[in-house]
Amino acid sequence: MFKDRVKILLYSNNLWVFGEGMLGPLFAVFAERLGGSILDISWAWSIYLIVTGILVIVIGKISDVKISKEKLMITGFFLNAIFTFGYIFVSSPLQLFLVEAGLGVAAALASATWTALYAKSLDIKRPGYMWGLASGQAQLTMGIAIIIGGFVVNHFSFTVLFLTMGIIQTLAAIYQSMILKK
Repeated sequence: MFKDRVKILLYSNNLWVFGEGMLGPLFAVFAERLGGSILDISWAWSIYLIVTGILVIVIGKISDVKISKEKLMITGFFLNAIFTFGYIFVSSPLQLFLVEAGLGVAAALASATWTALYAKSLDIKRPGYMWGLASGQAQLTMGIAIIIGGFVVNHFSFTVLFLTMGIIQTLAAIYQSMILKK
């Protein structure tokens, strides 16, 4: 049972990180195309981090007593996909700020609960290796995703990139939902 849970958590997280990572450093290029300044880009990223930081604490606490970690995590994964599709409709820095805030909420729902569930499912004889898998796979996946994201934008468009990202993140959420059956 634990191996199945770990596989679901790792594979779905890798898909999510892949979808998320495709934007990577292209975020600044996208924001600039909207007419955003360096300060706007800083605000957008800051909004994401502050919303995530505050809510990850709150959601972590709530998940310990009130609502299923699995359901909160899956909600975060789906919400992340929805807000990623939202990039397609962004045409101003203010709209970008709203999408970033939404992505911050989604990340808070997904990350606090994912970490708690992963920790609970670890092979207690090899915690270093298990955390190494989670961290190492995420870094490798994101590195590959950034290259592919750059290729997509270079040869197609940001719209194609955001559609691709959203589809990948939707697949990650669907796969993540399998944890409810385990």
